Formats: sequence, C-alpha cells, structure tokens
Amino acid sequence: MWGGFPPPVYATPTDRRFSRTELRHITIAFGVLTFDLWLIFDGLNAFSYGAYYGSGFSSAVGLSLLLGAGVAALAAVTGFLAHEMGHKFAAQHLGLWAEFRAFWNGLLISVLFSALGFLFAAPGATYIAGRGDRRESGLTSVAGPLVNLGEAGVLLSSAWVLGRSGTSLAYAALLLVGAINVYWALFNLIPYGPLDGAKVLRWSKPIWAVLFAGSLVWVVSLYLLTGVL
Repeated sequence: MWGGFPPPVYATPTDRRFSRTELRHITIAFGVLTFDLWLIFDGLNAFSYGAYYGSGFSSAVGLSLLLGAGVAALAAVTGFLAHEMGHKFAAQHLGLWAEFRAFWNGLLISVLFSALGFLFAAPGATYIAGRGDRRESGLTSVAGPLVNLGEAGVLLSSAWVLGRSGTSLAYAALLLVGAINVYWALFNLIPYGPLDGAKVLRWSKPIWAVLFAGSLVWVVSLYLLTGVL
C-alpha cells in the first residue's frame, strides 16, 4: 500500500529490516489469521462433533484439531505472511521505507466471518513510502502475488508427487495450501481500490493481464479438477 504514511509513532529508520512495532503487528495478524483458517478447516467440525455426541473430544478429534492447526499455520505463512514480505523486501531493495501494519477492525471481522464458516480476511497491509514512481509502485505491488504463485507451483507439484505415491493426508494438505496461494494471488490482482492489481495495471497492462488471466485459469482448473475452493 503506497501513501497513507502511518502515524509518526510508527516511523522507523529506513535501514532497519523490522521494527518492534512491525513485528508485533505481524505476530498478531498471523495468529488471528491462523485461528480463522483453523476454524474453517477443522475447528467448527470438531466442536460440532463433540457437542453432538456429548462425550467431549476423542483422541482422534484431538489429532484432527492439531493437524488442522498445522495446515492453517502453513496457509497463513505462505498465503499471507510471505505475500506481505514480498512487498516489503521488494520496496526495501528499491530504497523505500516499508513496514507491515495490521488492520484491527479487519482482524475482528475476519474472526466473526470465520465463525460462520467462510474466510473474509483483511489482516493488514505493507505501507510503503518514499520517492517511488509508477514503475517502482508496480514492482513492489506485483512482488506479493508473484510470491504466492511461486509457492503455489511448489506446493501443488509436491501434492501431485505425493498423490501418485498414495500419501493422501499430506497430499490433501499441500493441495489445499497451494490452492489458497493461487486464490490469494488472484484476489490481490483484482484491479480495484488499494489492491495490488490496480497498481500493477497502472504500471504495465500486459504484465497485469498475463498474471490475472493465468491466476484465474489456475483457480478454475483447480476447482474443476479437484473441487478445492
């Protein structure tokens, strides 16, 4: 997110990789988003199971909750955190100030929606400031979706290999996390408002068109072939 420079209390020297304030915001946003994804993946089902059978949680349910938390954390790290760090490191490489800030209202809303069974998350954004032009704005904006697409390629390729070897649990986890990364890239490439797509489109229409169309085809293909998302 360019402009909208954070309040002066947030200002830090440009030569620092992370400030204490930024690390605190990253940790909170990551924790809340992991909880959101855990609720959607497995938490709601497990609680419903325990309430329905009235016998608390069995060891199988406990294991399911633990595995669900691990998958949720992996999805939050790759889909959200790596995306934002892509923006941050690209901006810092260009000599710009860049730090992540959480959206407190967005985090609260995400928990409420996750309790209803679906994700609507706006955990925060990387603020960027400095003498950047349209090209630098486009480069820093495209970095996030590119990170997601690269991770999706690795995760989905790994899922395919494991699926052929008959490892169903790991296959399902990698498939889900990989699909989330593709979806996250597609969503952020929408050319609207503060999303990355608007800034990428202003910088280079061909690059935006290739990335957006490719992500859209990928999401549709995943849905048709696997039913994910």
